[in-house]
Amino acid sequence: LYRCMSLIITTGASPKLLDLGNEESLYGRGVSVCATCDGFFYRDREVVVVGGGDTAVEEAVFLTRFAKKVTVIHRRDTLRAVPVLANRALTNKAISFKWDSEVTEILSDTRGVIGIRIKNLRTEKVSELTCDGVFIAIGHLPNTSLFVDQLEMDNEGYILTKNGTETNISGVFAAGDVQD
Repeated sequence: LYRCMSLIITTGASPKLLDLGNEESLYGRGVSVCATCDGFFYRDREVVVVGGGDTAVEEAVFLTRFAKKVTVIHRRDTLRAVPVLANRALTNKAISFKWDSEVTEILSDTRGVIGIRIKNLRTEKVSELTCDGVFIAIGHLPNTSLFVDQLEMDNEGYILTKNGTETNISGVFAAGDVQD
């Protein structure tokens, strides 16, 4: 038991994965959740970004600094990113798009990622795309399960704060990715 006058919760958030079974085993061998962390490993290679929101679009644009080809895989037929970001990606000749599609499998060999299997959600057609890297950018889950039924949270599990960091309990504060 620990006692304190104040507590600052900074447990962060974890990236959502595709639940394909092999993403985590391929971390560092072709699967990443951070283009700024790992993008330089893909110089002159082909990569895929999964997602269509702000983060996915920012990752795709950033990766064009290194990769020779960036393909964005998105479940919808338009990007969810804010218009200025979406336009930046849509007008970038180094980025191509696979609309209405989802990744159903990450293909690998003993060295790591060699491609992906994609299913078109409208036509049900399954195809394969050769790539060296898969960047997953489909959102985050806050690391707040420890605080359920103790702190006020939104529907996604982010801790609600007022005045920047104050929670509903006096002396308990939340900072960083744990709050939305």
